[in-house]
Amino acid sequence: MTPPSPIHVLGFSGSLRRASWNSGLLRAAAQVLPEGLTLEIHDLSAIPLFNQEAAEGDRLPDPVRQFKARLAAADALLIATPEYNYSLPGVLKNALDWASRPPQDSPLDGKPLALMGAGGVFGTVRAQLHLRQIAVFTNMLPLNRPQIHVMRGWEKFDADGNLKDEAVRQEIRALLEALAAWTRRLRRF
Repeated sequence: MTPPSPIHVLGFSGSLRRASWNSGLLRAAAQVLPEGLTLEIHDLSAIPLFNQEAAEGDRLPDPVRQFKARLAAADALLIATPEYNYSLPGVLKNALDWASRPPQDSPLDGKPLALMGAGGVFGTVRAQLHLRQIAVFTNMLPLNRPQIHVMRGWEKFDADGNLKDEAVRQEIRALLEALAAWTRRLRRF
């Protein structure tokens, strides 16, 4: 019996903060990858503010073109998001707006997706709900379970944004295993 094809996951964080807990979740994911999964972490900081005129034709800014190419090359997506003002941060919404244009040629279309987030008392539950709403329009295919809402992030990460909680690390491993199964189910790997 041949082993399943490897699955390449593109991960990105909705935070630009150097010691971001959400970027720390992605780094922890890279440390607990199940066999057959690879993870590439993409930095959204170079993506300019969305401009519909620049999104048409051959005028895409290079950082956007590179992001869309990485999305297209990925078999699945892993998004780690903080929660700002009961929603997802502008940097993440901005990147998804660029990636979703034009809708008929979006690299998000049909992409398996896993979500996770670290925050305060509610652990980014509202931001993740908003991401699920965006997934409806973009036709990303979010995994429903398990869900990772890391509450009280200040207790789970060190001063550099590195995850220090072993239980959360195991939750991330379970999320990645579920994402691999979801991707194989959807993509027939």
